Amino acid sequence: MIANLNKYVDHTILKAFATRKDVEKLCAAAKEYDFASVCVNPMYVSLARDLLEGTTVNICTVIGFPLGANTTAIKAAETEQAYIDGCNEFDMVIAVGALKEGRYDYVRNDIQAVVKAAKGRTVKVIIETAYLTDEEKIMACRLCTEAGANFVKTCTGFSTAADAPNFATVHDIELMRANIAPEMKVKASSGIRTYEDALALINAGAERLGTSAGVKILEGAEAAK
Repeated sequence: MIANLNKYVDHTILKAFATRKDVEKLCAAAKEYDFASVCVNPMYVSLARDLLEGTTVNICTVIGFPLGANTTAIKAAETEQAYIDGCNEFDMVIAVGALKEGRYDYVRNDIQAVVKAAKGRTVKVIIETAYLTDEEKIMACRLCTEAGANFVKTCTGFSTAADAPNFATVHDIELMRANIAPEMKVKASSGIRTYEDALALINAGAERLGTSAGVKILEGAEAAK
């Protein structure tokens, strides 16, 4: 069993129809299991902050989610507001279209703007692997490194790509880990439902898991002892 497996988990609810009651339930589980963070949409950051005050669970939100196509100014402003509301970690979506057409300066500057607005707090960049070739994934990782991000993250889970997996894969984790600075980390997200899923991704190099199945994963780990 992975030591401190609970601290790999970003306990997540990002559905459009998530309610305050859903967030309260999420935070209660995060508090009970002492997860690394809860990841909620921006409108619920202050609620999660209040519910988790006095715990070691961080508050994470998403920026430019789920398309990554907001302007840089909007992404920065969204980050600034979440910071004020008590957010510790910011999972931003890369400007996927700009990356695919080779506008690397735009992509780098977009990430840098969020890093600056986060004022030293953790920034994870969702590169949306389902839409990218391996060469584009490598370039995205390099741009994230240059921009000063703390993590690269696989995907939102909202992809409509028909010809690529819309979930974290061992291949992508290994590829991303090999193409970032040593001090950076990798977050696997989407499709992580079981302890076996989590174990494979952690062994491949993931240091954080974005999942709504954190409790189930920990229960699976206990059963596997």
